Amino acid sequence: MKKLTDLKELRLKANDIREDIIKSLYEAGSGHSAGPLGMADVFTALFFNVAKIKPDQPEWPERDRILLSNGHICPVLYASMAHAGYFPTEELMTLRKLGSRLQGHPHRTSLPGLETTSGPLGSGTSQAAGIAKALKMNGTNEHVWCLTSDGEQQEGNTWEGAMFAAAYKLDNLTVIMDRNYIQIDGNTEDIMALDPLDEKYRAFNWHVMEVDGHNMEAVIDAMEKSKNQREKPTLILANVIPGKGVKYMENDYTWHGNPPKTEEQLNDALADLAELRKSIEENKMS
Repeated sequence: MKKLTDLKELRLKANDIREDIIKSLYEAGSGHSAGPLGMADVFTALFFNVAKIKPDQPEWPERDRILLSNGHICPVLYASMAHAGYFPTEELMTLRKLGSRLQGHPHRTSLPGLETTSGPLGSGTSQAAGIAKALKMNGTNEHVWCLTSDGEQQEGNTWEGAMFAAAYKLDNLTVIMDRNYIQIDGNTEDIMALDPLDEKYRAFNWHVMEVDGHNMEAVIDAMEKSKNQREKPTLILANVIPGKGVKYMENDYTWHGNPPKTEEQLNDALADLAELRKSIEENKMS
């Protein structure tokens, strides 16, 4: 797979991924919109620039392990994998359909390249820590990347995994948190306040970085720095806009678990993304 190093190319790829997220969700008639759109830049940076992967050899022993904890944002994972070459992009239109490999939450044995099954929130950090510990025991150099949500920090299992990772000094583990401040019932700080997340993870003996999750250069820089961290696991707090790129979805928690359902919603979303593409092409965004 060709590694993308040009920032404009990466931003355009993220926009391609957003367009396919919208199209696949509309075709499915169900699914989550806000989270996948918000995390498109982060996934693009990981799959197309930072992670050590071979999509044509999904079981390559020396690959980095990429885990999705908040499985409901799988449309961005599937779209990233398809564009990277794990499977044809046309298959994205089978999302959530009967018999599809692209289930509503990822199922490990359904699709080559999936490292874990995810659905129950709060499990990803523990799963990633276990894999990172196993790789350490094997004496290998692969890195474990775990994509997680802010809402699932309300789950106790998350903090057990955080303690485990710190206790065993798993510096081959990076957790990237989708810090968008929404969950299905509203703002995270209204439902069960989470801040200050950075201080909490530092108290658990993690190395913490905070970035604008839509600044491609900053995201890549943080990921690269996390690979060089020693003696501690790393948390990257990625501050993102839920629904990024689709104006009527941005920062609206009601789109957490809803897709565009009408042709008008689909067309409006794609028009917004076309406008975003033009801004990228004209170098009007950072």
